[in-house]
This record gives sequence, C-alpha cells and structure tokens, in this order.
Amino acid sequence: MAIEQQVEEIEADAAKAIASATDEAMLEAIRVAELGKKGRVSLLMRELGGMSPEQRQVAGPALNGLKDRLASSISARKSELELAALNVRLEAEREDLTLPPRFEPVGALHPVMQVFEELAAIFTDMGFAVAEGPDIEDDFHNFTALNFPPGHPAREMHDTFFMKPAPDGSRKLLRTHTSPIQVRAMLANKPPIRVIAPGRVYRKDWDATHTPMFHQIEGLVIDEKVHMGHLKSCLTDAFSRFFEVPTTESRFRPHFFPFTEPSAEMDIRCDRSGGEIKVGEGNDWLEILGCGMAHPNVLRACGIDPEKYQGFAFGLGVDRIAMLKYGMNDLRPYFEADVEWIKRYGFKPWLLPTVTGGLS
Repeated sequence: MAIEQQVEEIEADAAKAIASATDEAMLEAIRVAELGKKGRVSLLMRELGGMSPEQRQVAGPALNGLKDRLASSISARKSELELAALNVRLEAEREDLTLPPRFEPVGALHPVMQVFEELAAIFTDMGFAVAEGPDIEDDFHNFTALNFPPGHPAREMHDTFFMKPAPDGSRKLLRTHTSPIQVRAMLANKPPIRVIAPGRVYRKDWDATHTPMFHQIEGLVIDEKVHMGHLKSCLTDAFSRFFEVPTTESRFRPHFFPFTEPSAEMDIRCDRSGGEIKVGEGNDWLEILGCGMAHPNVLRACGIDPEKYQGFAFGLGVDRIAMLKYGMNDLRPYFEADVEWIKRYGFKPWLLPTVTGGLS
C-alpha cells in the first residue's frame, strides 16, 4: 500500500478515535497507539531508512505532517476534556451565597486596638484631640527636640532601629516613642494645645513583657496656667474611667526623663493577693506610666516661649495596660495571629466604646 494511502487511513481512524474519547485515559491510549514507540506512525517512520531517496522525499514530509497533526488534535481534545471536567467539578461545588453562613465568624477587634479606642474615648471626652505622625522619624523629632543630649544611650544602636546613613551622614530611624507626634503638634499649632498621640513604636527588646514593636499613647497639654495638680487630676480621672472603678488612688515618685522637668512615675493602688491584679483596692502599688511638666528646652525647640507657657506630658504602654485589664500574662501572643487567642480576647468591632455607654 502506498505511503500516502496509509497516511490517509491512519489519520481518518485516529480522528474518529480522538473525537470519541470521553476522558484523558482514553486519549492517552490513542496517543500511545499512534505516536508511541510501537505506534503505527512510529513504525512507518522506521521504514524510511529502507526507502530510496526519491521515496523518502515523499514519505518523510507526509509522515512528519501526520505526526504533527495527530499531536495537535490530541492536545486540542485534551484541553476540551479538561475544561469539561472543570465545569463538572465547579457545578458540583457550587455554593448558594444567599444561605446563612455555615461557620461562626472569627473576625474580632484586637485587644490593643480596643484599648486604643477606650483611651481615645476617655481623653477626647476631656477635650483632647487625636494627633498622628510617621513611624519613620528623623533625629530632630525623635531626640534633639525632646532634649536628648548627644551621648544619650537611646541614641545608640543597641536600643534603636536605625536606617542606613544618607550621603550627608544623617540617619532615619523607627521612632522609639510617640513623643515626636507631640513635637509636630507643637510646631504646627499655637497654644493652647491638648492632644493625645497613639501609635506603634519600636525598640530592641523581646521577652514576656517586651516586644520589638509595641504600642504607646502619649498626652500633651500646653497652656499659660498648667501645673502638676492638673496632671494628677487628669490621669487619676482617666484611669478610674479606664478600669471602671469609682476611684483610683495614685502616687507620684520622682524620676528623670530628658523631656520633662520635674518628672515622675505614676503608681496606682491595687491588690495582688488573689493571683490577679485588682485596681482600686488593696495595699499594693503598680507602676503605670511616666509623666511630668514639659521641659523648657522642649518648648523652645518647638518655638514656644517657656516664660509664657508651660504644660504637662505623659506616656503609657497600651499593650501592658491591655494585659492588666483583660488578664493576659504574655505580650508575645499579641503578634502570633492565633485565631483561638483572638476569639478569646477579641472584641466585636461594631461595639465602639464610649464614656457614657461603657468602655469594655
């Protein structure tokens, strides 16, 4: 039988078989029968060596063309079968989105964000505005304007995350406190100023009560007649509201901060006897924050006359007071994205805290 006639016969038979294949296994069997090592096309290709040059000139292109056409037909049919199988699977997996959800939603507001909301509700009720600033700061806003001397330990690499130096030698850094927001508020506004500054801060720490990234909220009041009595009254009232107790007894211990003078650490009365800390009762004391009167050098650096204006500032760690209020004993799970943890400690995001309607 002439080679042309054999090519036509093989192509016609293969075309019928390929069109009738109903799955990929049948299609693979057809490919092996026609194009495999012992397939009909492969066996004919082997006969080319025994042909005359004139016969090979005719048979060679005919067989190569047949091989290419069969391979193309098999590939096209395979794509059709794959698409059909995908459609069947998608039809079987169809979901009715009008039905109620099968699973309980696990989304919740993180305790840190809840405490931010609670503190914002308390201080805005007192007349504070909420100010914001960048996480990446420069030396002036993070250190110099806040009266940090050149050799202060906070400026060293072991405490602060510095960026690579710029060509002029200056270095950006991840802010170590939210005090630069206060600096920006004083530079942008004239007294009277009353702001809180919430946000993320960064320091090189990592243990049960310290993390490299944590959250702070700081407060600043600048006016003509502000004194330590106003500071104590403001903070005592704020923590009574935050811990939802009738009164919070506090004491102030002398301390040192570069940006305040005089400076103090504030303790609140608590009870540690039962294995948990209860605020507003007992005979123990718990350090809660640092505070003080704004240093005259800070006011001068921000263009405010310290002979006319004075004020107070305070700052506290949001993560720690969240631990205290909601009974968590380790900071590290805050950042582990554990669904069970957030289900236990999380809050419904649409229940926004208010001073009048309740915080937690």
